[in-house]
Amino acid sequence: MTSAPDRFRSRLLPDTAPLWSSRDFRLVWSSGAVTLFGSIFTMTAVPLQIAELTGSPWAVGAVGAVELVPALVFGLYGGVLADRADRRAVALVSEVALAVLSALLLANALLGTPAAWPLYVAAGLAAALQGIQQPSVEAMVPRLVPPDQLVAAGALLSLRWSVGGVVGPAAAGLVIATAGVPAAFLVDLATFLLSIALLARVRPVPSARDAGKPRLGEFVDGVRYAARRPDLIGTYLADLAATVFALPTALFPFLADDLDATWALGLLYSAGAVGSLLAATTGGWTERVHRHGRMVLLSAALVGAATAAAAFAPGLGAVLLCLIVAGGAHWLGDTFRSAIWNQSVPDELRGRAAGLEMLIGSAGPALGDLRAGGLAARQGIRAALRTGGLLCFGSAAVLAAAIPALWRYDQRAHLGTHHPTHHPAHRPAHRPAHRVDPAEEPAP
Repeated sequence: MTSAPDRFRSRLLPDTAPLWSSRDFRLVWSSGAVTLFGSIFTMTAVPLQIAELTGSPWAVGAVGAVELVPALVFGLYGGVLADRADRRAVALVSEVALAVLSALLLANALLGTPAAWPLYVAAGLAAALQGIQQPSVEAMVPRLVPPDQLVAAGALLSLRWSVGGVVGPAAAGLVIATAGVPAAFLVDLATFLLSIALLARVRPVPSARDAGKPRLGEFVDGVRYAARRPDLIGTYLADLAATVFALPTALFPFLADDLDATWALGLLYSAGAVGSLLAATTGGWTERVHRHGRMVLLSAALVGAATAAAAFAPGLGAVLLCLIVAGGAHWLGDTFRSAIWNQSVPDELRGRAAGLEMLIGSAGPALGDLRAGGLAARQGIRAALRTGGLLCFGSAAVLAAAIPALWRYDQRAHLGTHHPTHHPAHRPAHRPAHRVDPAEEPAP
């Protein structure tokens, strides 16, 4: 008989069933965790090296501009490619190319006088490669786990990001401080090699469509499909509301000054990741929630309320608490949005849906930085926080009223829908019932 503490833990802790039921999901999850950890080292080292070489804040900020256009353009193409090619092959080839870029950054850092221009070239190429890779990786997940484990799989993927966001920057800072910038690139290269070895063991995930040369114009089909789905459009708009209005990272250096706590800038940056990690490690209850659309909207409202509350917080501790709550709410929204996309979008369109999601995910934070910075320049830091939070909260309320299909969305109407069956040749001769691998068995 299960004890009360065990039942409590099972309801609270994340459901790890996808990791044990699917060998391929386990490999993909592990590969992404390793890559993320190493990539954070490079994401930390590149701005620092540019600052050391140029001494210009503008030169450091220009990295984001160099990355944005390739991420958007190749994210669109990556979505089309994910619906045409073997998704595992796209992810693997992209990972190899990213490893080559990491090796080039290491070689440049080891020069007597490193050049700055390779850092910009590498940043742009890496953004393009990630734009190609990410839709295939995201569209692959629903092929690796059964429909009733998609929420748990999304939570595990979010947990990976949350842990990386907390641990990675601290580890990268320590390595760079003690061993220098080249050591950070060396760590990234080593993690890429391990990630490639893991991805190489994943079975092929061929496209459900006829093979053919992908065309960027095919992305329009994905947009047309989304336009016919008000609930899907609502998830995109809720994501935009949260990132454009209530993701105030551009304000953190000035907020630290306003709080007379410049030493706590790192805490402000990591507070959201701490909130995500706390939500992820106590998110076992999410798999028992069926009305995912309602949770997307409520999460956006909570993000807005927490951000607005930060504007009224009297001291550093209260501000950090508000940002932690906002980070946890962001995690909830991302988890349930991912479940809606994975459960209800047809497999032959999943890549393009992921490309559209990546387009919005890239544009939202960039627009949010512009909004927050411009408003803060005119009205002050606290006003920018307050206005953004209230706009996010109001947007969630408007979306709930304007898009009833999203508010009523129930996952039980979609379980099993659009989940592709696999070729009979992939079926094993025998496998214990409690360890069935959905990458090999036909979906229920």
